[in-house]
Amino acid sequence: QAGVGIPRTSQAQSGTGRRVSLSEARPGDLVAYRDDASHIGMYAGNGQVIHAPYPGAPVRYDPVGMMPISSITRV
Repeated sequence: QAGVGIPRTSQAQSGTGRRVSLSEARPGDLVAYRDDASHIGMYAGNGQVIHAPYPGAPVRYDPVGMMPISSITRV
């Protein structure tokens, strides 16, 4: 536990914390995808995010640029 609260929805998550650029991203930062922030991944470092690609899917690593990024936030 890190003592940080994170909202439930991807849209609320994308508005939480301080925005950073991709070049500033650190492991644990939240990466919001698409203009509507309909998907969130957690930056894992080395150009990778960890995420569940759809409901019920196993969590996996993918390249951070797999979809258009709308924001990256540090909580």
